Amino acid sequence: MNKLSDSRFFNQLRLATTMAALATSPVALPAWSQETVESEPSGVASIADALAQGEVTLSFRARTELVDVDGADQVNLTSLKTRLTFASASYNGFSTTLEMDDVTHATDFEGGVADPEGTEVNQAFLAYQFGGTNLKYGRQRILLDNQRFVGGVGFRQNEQTYDGFSLTNSSLSDTTLLLAHIHNVNRIFGEDSPVGDHDNDSYLLNAKYAGLPVGTLSGYAYLIDNEDAAAFSTDTYGVRFAGSTGSLGYALEYATQSAAANNPADYDADYVLAEGNYKIGSVTLSAGYELLGADGNNGQFITPLATLHKFQGWNDKFLGGGTGNIAGGIEDVYVSAATTVGGVKLALNYHQMNSDDTGASGMDKLGSEQGFLAAYTLAGINLSLKYSRYSADDFSVNTDKLWLTAAASF
Repeated sequence: MNKLSDSRFFNQLRLATTMAALATSPVALPAWSQETVESEPSGVASIADALAQGEVTLSFRARTELVDVDGADQVNLTSLKTRLTFASASYNGFSTTLEMDDVTHATDFEGGVADPEGTEVNQAFLAYQFGGTNLKYGRQRILLDNQRFVGGVGFRQNEQTYDGFSLTNSSLSDTTLLLAHIHNVNRIFGEDSPVGDHDNDSYLLNAKYAGLPVGTLSGYAYLIDNEDAAAFSTDTYGVRFAGSTGSLGYALEYATQSAAANNPADYDADYVLAEGNYKIGSVTLSAGYELLGADGNNGQFITPLATLHKFQGWNDKFLGGGTGNIAGGIEDVYVSAATTVGGVKLALNYHQMNSDDTGASGMDKLGSEQGFLAAYTLAGINLSLKYSRYSADDFSVNTDKLWLTAAASF
């Protein structure tokens, strides 16, 4: 272990422990702040009161990630993420949130893992609530539907957030409307990376209706103009339906996409999702089919703002917008089983990835992946072991990944 890295990591750990103790101590807040909360339980009289009555949350996530790629050196990274969040109370509809993240390494960072070291502002926004409408301006978290198109990649130590303006309205019964303009995407690679930020002039529209007895219907338009990565500039229109009845759950989704803005490509491609799950006793069995289609050699369907780690297995073989930067699109057929035994959550999954257009990709079977997850909460600490094995066919090489994680919030 590098001495400098070792020193910084354990200094950070000591600091984190001290902050946790202060945050949970009865004297963590000044006496005047506590008195203000008690004397005005039903309202906030001033901006100072809104700040004094704000909530502070402190969380930690320690993780060891092992990556073993055939023909390459093994990567072993142990890191600690410390997150400090302040959310003010509301004054005349106005509130603010500030969230800081620090990622510290206990081992040398050799690349191959998307958890760079550094301290960043994760969220910083001003909000205004009136009636059923909420406005936010600044750096914020945006998670839409199942995060296949717009998400935060929360599994990584450095979360993806968005700089811009958003409007959410829930005035209509069972209906939620979101409109956002994004001018910058803070990606998981960190601000020191040349690809850590992407300038955008993008618009997101999502409408969701939850009044149906059998599920929720969503319609969306994601108009992405990425000024730093032209290949990510796309116009996507789609509809999603997801719900459950009794022990059966289901989801259906269709979207169409074309190149937009400064994208030099000229293509039209489709997205299709069909999945279901059924609970038998304490075991939930799931199966699904997902297609990111291709338009020959012209281009293929991509999802550059997605929480990609959730899809096509956990091995992250198909980053670069969800296609691994390969032509021909991707077809994913997957099954999984999950249960809880003695308080331990267990899950197994299997994915088979194939090329949608073998003529465009020059490949047929891209590879398969087996995954295993065990998670348990002990004394308020969330512990998990997660393993992924990617078995290469025509694409990439065999890769094993293992994550050991411990997380807690105060």
